[in-house]
Amino acid sequence: MKTIDELLADGVSGKRVFVRADLNVPLAGGTITDDGRIRAVLPTVRALADAGAKVVVASHLGRPKGAPDPAFSLAPAAARLGELLGSGVAFAADTVGRSAADTVAGLSDGQVAVLENLRFNPGETSKDDAERGAFADQLAALADVYVGDGFGAVHRKHASVYDLPARLPHYAGHLIATEVGVLKKLTEDVKRPYVVALGGAKVSDKLAVIDQLLGKADRLLIGGGMAYTFLKAQGHEVGISLLQEDQVPAVAEYLQRAQEQGVELLLPVDVVVSPEFPDLKAKASTEHTVVDADEIPADQEGLDIGPKTRELYASKLADAGTVFWNGPMGVFEHPDYAEGTQAVAQALLDSPGFTVVGGGDSAAAVRTLGFDENAFGHISTGGGASLEYLEGKTLPGLAALED
Repeated sequence: MKTIDELLADGVSGKRVFVRADLNVPLAGGTITDDGRIRAVLPTVRALADAGAKVVVASHLGRPKGAPDPAFSLAPAAARLGELLGSGVAFAADTVGRSAADTVAGLSDGQVAVLENLRFNPGETSKDDAERGAFADQLAALADVYVGDGFGAVHRKHASVYDLPARLPHYAGHLIATEVGVLKKLTEDVKRPYVVALGGAKVSDKLAVIDQLLGKADRLLIGGGMAYTFLKAQGHEVGISLLQEDQVPAVAEYLQRAQEQGVELLLPVDVVVSPEFPDLKAKASTEHTVVDADEIPADQEGLDIGPKTRELYASKLADAGTVFWNGPMGVFEHPDYAEGTQAVAQALLDSPGFTVVGGGDSAAAVRTLGFDENAFGHISTGGGASLEYLEGKTLPGLAALED
């Protein structure tokens, strides 16, 4: 695929460049709680603006139902982008209507505009090719060139991700070029031992990637809510812990396959349990104890990996040549259950290998827990996209950027 470096070499001064970014940031009462995804697209936007392009940034935010919804407005993200750029950013109150047309027409060379949430238009996410294509045609009228830089959305067959690049000269932005390069290191040029740490709530979200990794990784470290389905598959009592009963047979099969293929698949040996899920807003201390993983009381739920597991997992990461981590080890949003996630993050920092934090909640945890993002090899902006790439799937947004 062609990259933004080639575009810049050809010259973009005076051209309208449509940048499909991922500004899908978390909001609390209209306030951005984590601006990591906005900062990730800065190199592309700044490079284009500095080169004299009229930069039109577009993104989705949340899951509005194909119509305007103030709760999902990109206005806060546009304001934050302007702050980070150190210059004013124009904001269009719609996607392809009069406001968008007037805003783009009013741009001078080197100026930046942000369109309103793309998902306010039903054509963005439509499964009907014609409806999606019609919306892409309207977006194409606003630009001369397309730059794809929203890695967190490349696994979606959406108008601005998949259909629009076919209508304009297209290039990969700095972020997507970096993300693809990192993922190739996890699939084509792996330094061993290759250790993968997987957490998060649902095991069903990770089964496909586990299936692929059983033939590639040397060790799999399992934590988070998904660990209790694995423990159940081993015949253990998991109390009222998060459990996907219907996935137990599949998990049991993977445990058997790992053993047959010589892959170390490690589960928690101890867990932090509590009789109830904590109030994440209160942050007050809760009733909790540490028990062995095979001794979870029937009326308790596991909310984090325990100290012995933290030590075990750190030892398995200590000599890694490559590490991929996706999903927290526990309810890291509450201080009583953050130590497992904190321990894994620290182990990645201490590891001599190439370390990748696979987006989503893992990236949020790194920032929430106060780690230096630059100390990791790479922090992905797309958890779902990263996983699907590792599963071996063709990602629509990347395929659209290929010539």
